[in-house]
This record gives sequence, structure tokens and C-alpha cells, in this order.
Amino acid sequence: MNNPIISISNLNISYKDKEVLKNINLEINEGDFIYFVGDTGSGKSSLLKSLYKGVDIQKGNIKISNFNISKIKNKKIPYLRRELGIIFQDFQLLSDRNIYKNLEFVLRSTGWEDKFKVKKRISEVLKTVHLSKIEKKMPYELSGGEQQRVVIARALLNNPKIILADEPTGNLDPEKSKSIIKTMKEINQNGTTIIIATHDYSLITSNPSTTYKFSEKKIMEVDIP
Repeated sequence: MNNPIISISNLNISYKDKEVLKNINLEINEGDFIYFVGDTGSGKSSLLKSLYKGVDIQKGNIKISNFNISKIKNKKIPYLRRELGIIFQDFQLLSDRNIYKNLEFVLRSTGWEDKFKVKKRISEVLKTVHLSKIEKKMPYELSGGEQQRVVIARALLNNPKIILADEPTGNLDPEKSKSIIKTMKEINQNGTTIIIATHDYSLITSNPSTTYKFSEKKIMEVDIP
């Protein structure tokens, strides 16, 4: 039995006064692993941003778990975002502190106070992404692939139901890209819903899953050979 975790209906999104998506209807179930593909400017990132209230929607409705994005009040947005793990292409790690302090900052900012629980959770997420024993390293001491794994670990800290990844392999070579997708597949197998926006069709070919193509303001499920 399917259990929708994201429901999108009659959605319109504009960016800088230009309509990028029109009349979008989409349902994503708990535990799905989804790819969004399409050219730059086709609306992939805009749709991801709309899910965490990063852009406003002009028309339509989005429901995520128990949140109605179309009607959500500003004071409720932080609670929505705790349901989500967000992965960016450009890492956005804090360069002035080590990996442990980067992850601790997120936990402290979201209400974690017990230092032993903080330490345990950081150890857990780093183990999940196969990066144990790097807590004391600075971001610049890590490879691009390792930094992206830290970003995935950061997204996992608060046990999100959904992970949104915007071009997570865009700055990585093919082998590191495959490794990142493999790690995200492992996370998905534990029940986390994952949505990846990418322009790299080779990733989908080597790790096939449900794929939606963005084109001419619409989205359509497609098979990638």
C-alpha cells in the first residue's frame, strides 16, 4: 500500500517573474528514491526549494507529512525543515571549524543540549556515510567526495523523513559521484525518502529508479536507457 509523504497539486512556480513550472501534479510515497532531470532552468531546483519553503508558489498546493506548504506560517517553517535533510552542490560547510564543530553547530541550533547525545549522533551519521575518524579535520583537508559525504551526514543529523539533494554530484568526478549515489541508496533502504535533482544521466543509468523529466514547464515520468 502506497503512503504519500509529498503531494503536489495544480502547482505553478515563477522565478524572477518568469514562470518555470505550470500545473504540476505529483505524488511521492514514503521510501521512494526519485530523480529529477532536465536542462538548467527547467525548474528542478525551483521545485526542490518550494518543498522547504525556499521559494514561494503562485498557485496550487504542496503537502509534506502533516504540513500544508501553501498555508504554512513563518513560525512553523523551522519545524517543517526538521522533517527534511537538504544537500547542496556547493557543500556550504563552515570553513572556520572542524567537521565535528560543523555538525555540532547544526545539532545545537536545532535544540540538542546533551553533549553526550550530540557526540553519539555525530559518530552515528559519520559512520553511516563511511567517514569515521575525521571529526578533527578541517573541511579543506578533505577531498570533494569526502566533503559531500559530510554534507550528507549533516542532512541526516535530525533523522529526516525526506532528503532533498540539488545536484549533489555536480562538482565531483564520475567515480566519486557513483560512490555518493551508492551511499544515498543505502540511506534510502532504511526508509528515508530521497529526491535527487541532477543533469547526469549516467548516474541514473548505473543506479536506475523512478525518474521525472522537467521540460517546457511540465514534468513527466520517463525511462532512462
